[in-house]
Amino acid sequence: MMGCVCCKPSAIDDSRESPRERLSNKASLDSRGSRATSSRREDGYRVKDRCDSTDGRTASMDKQGNGSVRLQVDHFERKREKPEYVIAQHPGIGSVPKATEGEQVAAGWPSWLAAVAGEAIKGWLPRRADSFEKLDKIGQGTYSNVYRARDLEHKKIVALKKVRFDNLEPESVRFMAREIHILRRLDHPNVIKLEGLVTSRMSCSLYLVFEYMEHDLAGLASHPGLKFTEAQVKCYMQQLLRGLDHCHSCGVLHRDIKGSNLLIDNNGILKIADFGLASFYNPNQIQPLTSRVVTLWYRPPELLLGATYYGAAVDLWSTGCILAELYAGKPIMPGRTEVCILNFHHLI
Repeated sequence: MMGCVCCKPSAIDDSRESPRERLSNKASLDSRGSRATSSRREDGYRVKDRCDSTDGRTASMDKQGNGSVRLQVDHFERKREKPEYVIAQHPGIGSVPKATEGEQVAAGWPSWLAAVAGEAIKGWLPRRADSFEKLDKIGQGTYSNVYRARDLEHKKIVALKKVRFDNLEPESVRFMAREIHILRRLDHPNVIKLEGLVTSRMSCSLYLVFEYMEHDLAGLASHPGLKFTEAQVKCYMQQLLRGLDHCHSCGVLHRDIKGSNLLIDNNGILKIADFGLASFYNPNQIQPLTSRVVTLWYRPPELLLGATYYGAAVDLWSTGCILAELYAGKPIMPGRTEVCILNFHHLI
């Protein structure tokens, strides 16, 4: 199977605002550019054929404009949800005891990260930047860049996601740490794996190290002349549902399921990626959440109407949109505004 990086619309508008503004303002999703296609390698067809013969094996990973996989980073970077909705419901991403913080700083973690997001890095050691060789840039967003790189220590190709944030803003660091904490909690063949973090006490930057994948579902679906068979659709959907079941079982809502966030490797394995808008949740406990999540074309009606109490159903609605899109060969609700999308819902 293959995977590419596609430039579908991100869950939140592209913005140049400061991290503080980004935390307090959730703009509407812009669906423009959603169907922009990235160049594909000829092995895209081979991946498609292989899925036909794998009988239920799926593919996952982010694709890139040059045909290589990119680490699920949208061309439009998402904005974070409001702090009042997040901190109370994300256990373990806050500070740790001072003694533990001191140990983490001594181990090489920067103090600004250990002080605010100590639990997210607990038990890990930072990777050295010189243990990676950057090969090429495969993705770019407002607040992140993604590179294909060679892990010199483990002798393999990886994806490096460089996160840009204000390390002087504790809330900015906390939201970044939330994604790390969620990724560390998840462990499933159909969920992208975070393999490490690259930083140092002297650096204000942070790289997330991910397994490398060659394509994404949106890129494959938009490839001219490529039409998924029923067996392929079943294969991909089975893997997506298995990955989501694991996320929900671990108390995690993804909240941005779409084709460009579903990465696929050359073996036809699909993995859910990009957990920047993900949130912890407890189905047995009622907690308010922001409604300004999920890319517009895949946003369920309750969020369009402003609901702040919801659960796994929001991910399943997006999954249904993906299923219909694979059969139709195009997005089924490509509206530019929430009103347009609600009109599509009415027609359905």
